[in-house]
Amino acid sequence: MARPTRRTGNLPAEATSFVGRRREIAELRKKLTTARLVSLVGPGGVGKTRLAIRGATDLARGFAAGAWMVELADVRDPDLVPNALLAALDLRDQTAMEPLDLLLSYLRDKQLLLVIDNCEHLLGAASKLVSEVIRAAPGVRVVATSREPLSVPGEHVLPVPPLKLPAAHAAEPLNQLRQNEAVMLFTERAGAASGTFELSASNQAAVADVCRRLDGLPLAIELAAVRTRVLSIEQILARLTDRFALLTAGGRGALPRHETLQTTIDWSYDLLSAEEQTLADLTPEQVRSLAAAIGLAITDDDLEDVTFRLNASLEHLARLVDKSLVIKEEVSGVACFRLHETMREYAILKLRDAAEEEAVGERCIDYYWSRCLPAGAAARYRLVEWLEWMELEIDNLRAVMRHCISRGDYARGVDLVTSLGWFWITRGTTEGARWLDELLAHGQGNRLSLSWAIFLRGFLAVLQADPTTAGPWLDRAAEAARGLGDNSMLTQALTMGSVAATFGGDRVAAAALFKEAEAAAAGLDDPAAKSSVLQAKVLNAMFDGDLEVVRTAASEGVRMSRETGDLYVLDVMLMELAFSFMIEGQLDIAKPLYVEALHVAQRIDDRILQSYLLVAFGYFAAGSRQATLAAQLFGAAESVRIGAGANIMLPMAPFLAQAEESAIAVLGRAKFEAEYKAGKSLSRELALRLALGEPAEVLTADGESAGLLGKREADVAKLVAEGLSNKQIGARLFISERTVDSHVRSILNKLGFNSRAQIASWVASSDR
Repeated sequence: MARPTRRTGNLPAEATSFVGRRREIAELRKKLTTARLVSLVGPGGVGKTRLAIRGATDLARGFAAGAWMVELADVRDPDLVPNALLAALDLRDQTAMEPLDLLLSYLRDKQLLLVIDNCEHLLGAASKLVSEVIRAAPGVRVVATSREPLSVPGEHVLPVPPLKLPAAHAAEPLNQLRQNEAVMLFTERAGAASGTFELSASNQAAVADVCRRLDGLPLAIELAAVRTRVLSIEQILARLTDRFALLTAGGRGALPRHETLQTTIDWSYDLLSAEEQTLADLTPEQVRSLAAAIGLAITDDDLEDVTFRLNASLEHLARLVDKSLVIKEEVSGVACFRLHETMREYAILKLRDAAEEEAVGERCIDYYWSRCLPAGAAARYRLVEWLEWMELEIDNLRAVMRHCISRGDYARGVDLVTSLGWFWITRGTTEGARWLDELLAHGQGNRLSLSWAIFLRGFLAVLQADPTTAGPWLDRAAEAARGLGDNSMLTQALTMGSVAATFGGDRVAAAALFKEAEAAAAGLDDPAAKSSVLQAKVLNAMFDGDLEVVRTAASEGVRMSRETGDLYVLDVMLMELAFSFMIEGQLDIAKPLYVEALHVAQRIDDRILQSYLLVAFGYFAAGSRQATLAAQLFGAAESVRIGAGANIMLPMAPFLAQAEESAIAVLGRAKFEAEYKAGKSLSRELALRLALGEPAEVLTADGESAGLLGKREADVAKLVAEGLSNKQIGARLFISERTVDSHVRSILNKLGFNSRAQIASWVASSDR
């Protein structure tokens, strides 16, 4: 069967060939054998990022947890540097734990290579973070790229010079010139761009002159090479020479390298059409979202015109990609566009020179404000697709919210941060709370938006298990709702206040708030309000030990959330309902509910619920004497829980302890701990598949299969899928027909199947 592999990093695939840099790669490898931090330092466009990626790719196998890359180019807020690392490492800000603390907790026992790219504009924040990581996580090595050193204790600086240039004023033999790094890069990129370019005796002098003229800067060489599609090498050299001659007139001599690159970009920019220049001048936020870039608010009446303009803009954008001025990337199957950091700086300067920076920023705010505001409240009912969009756009939205704050546009800032509520709830509780605190401190905005922002702040505090902070916010939200005559908001504020009071141990206040919420909700035809009442009712009944009320309210919550498509609430209600049956030992009823809950948790990628559910499935495995699987699921649950900054779910703690003792009794403590550790190293995706009994194979601490099927059973299942009879399988595996029959019956029993055809289908699905 197919054996899923553990994800051991996120290094991007190299879309183009890597040229030269043998000395630097060797030096990087040498330094990382003893140094905890190596900084690749050099000017913009010199190739630091490509060098870091290639070096990390070569070294990744030496790190058990792989090599991971964090790109800081799009991060403008120093406070969000830890969040960028969380996102790159696929961790989740879902609790009260500060992102930096969560990060350090996760990395503490990891053997991992971390590449932090483009540190120069966040030098203080990046240096502080790297210092903390190195101090807390002895198994982590860091490669940073920056235009200047981080100045962190223990830092080893590796200067990244331009590519080696051809000898000046001397004609090198053609074969020797082919080995020159700068010439190799130009020739390779020109050949890829034009399809016909080759280095020859007739053009070698011009190629060498272009590379020298461009000081061996890789970005400048690539920008020039792509022009071989429409210009000869001699024309490229002539145009560059004319432009550089103007800048060096008056005896200035050679240009500094940063001016060489600036001049090359100017030259490339001047060759663009007016429409292409307009797109090139946009900031990365606009480039990465084409609709934002062209500032369109689409209605049915202007759809035809919009379609024409959008297609035209796509054509111009494609040309910018072809000319290496814009970078195209695929993220989750979606084409995204961004600018190289040097190009970003150039685009901003062009906007300032044209006095258009403010206008473009305003268009960007308008676009995201008009896109997010109507979608915010309904996001919970189409959570999967909305979260996918948000994860693509969150860096843009952060930049827009920061722009709102910097220009004093607090009203639209409040609108935006509130409209993103379901992102903060499921993906960034501490970040959402920070944005809300900063914007609400100014007290500006319309009453309705401010009221929902205040409610959201209280909601996030509840998710952070901080009832002391939550209570006052929710009281303010309830008071604002009364003033607005908004019973839906009032109901939700009161029910959330009841939950906060329950968590805080004030059962009298919880009951009073819930009673008022029920009265406010009476007669409302509002799914969100009704759902909030049911959630509070379930929680309060669970604390009171009234399982009948829990089941009645949770069943209604499941029914309603299925109808409305409210996956977040559906997941919570399924878990509460399942737990009410688990408490009384009705596992045959509880398990299918947990199965559905885990499927939902996968769809919305809720890490906290996934960690709780892995514990539940470990409990089921221990109860069915699958002790190895139980130990691995408990280990996986801990890994997922730490990655979300969560604690063990207290009501589940006794069940976890009971199941662990059961597994230890079967395996022995040493074996249990080894399998637990093996489970911690599983990928989250594989752990979830194992919990659900889906096709998956993973080795135990002893190298045996820890999936639902043993190694021999897996072999038999594969041959069943090939259509072999028991007799044929026995002959193939050198075992008796009776033994094969025993394995087949065991497979059917473990998988809950009743036919060989089902086994074949199961194996086929695992091989996809």
